[in-house]
Amino acid sequence: MERISWNQYFLAQSHLLALRSTCTRLAVGATIVRDKRIIAGGYNGSIAGGVHCTDDGCYVIDNHCVRTIHAEMNALLQCAKFGVPTAGAEIYVTHFPCLQCCKAIIQAGISSVYYAMPYKNHPYAEELFKQSGVEVKHIDFNGTHSDAKNEQRAALVKELLGRLADGSEMETELDELYERAQRLFPESIEN
Repeated sequence: MERISWNQYFLAQSHLLALRSTCTRLAVGATIVRDKRIIAGGYNGSIAGGVHCTDDGCYVIDNHCVRTIHAEMNALLQCAKFGVPTAGAEIYVTHFPCLQCCKAIIQAGISSVYYAMPYKNHPYAEELFKQSGVEVKHIDFNGTHSDAKNEQRAALVKELLGRLADGSEMETELDELYERAQRLFPESIEN
C-alpha cells in the first residue's frame, strides 16, 4: 500500500483547518508539528466569541481586515495558552505566511515552514527567514494521496480503452466511454 508523505499529511491537516475559517477573503490553515506529532492548529478568523466576517463582513482598514487573526498566529497562541513549546517545531501552512506571521514564527523558534501555495510572498519575509536559518519550502499539494491513486486508475482506464479500440466494432459505445473517462481524468486520458 502506498502512503502519503508526512508533508502531504500535515498540509492536508492545514487544509482541513482552513475549512473552519471565518474569513471571507482567504481561508488559511496552519498546523504546528514537532517530532511528527501535531501540537497545535489554527485557522484565520475572529477572536473567540467575537463577531465573524462571515456574519458581519470584513472590518477593513488600509486594505487589511483587522478583525481577523491569521492561522499561524492562532496556532502559535494556542501553544502559548496551553504551555506547549514551539522551539524546533515545524509549521505547515496552506499559504505563504505574511510578514507579521513570519516574524512571530521566527520568534517562536519554529525551525521549518512548509506551505502549499504562494500568496503575496513578501521579499522581506523571505529575507528574514533566510537570515534566521528557518527552512522554507514550497510543497506541491494537489489534495491528498488520492491523486497518486487517480493517476494509476487513469492509466488503467486508458489502457483498457486502448485495448477495446484495437478489437472493437463498437465505435459509438467506445466514444462514449472515452468521453466519460476524460470527464473523470481530464489531464490523463486522451482519445
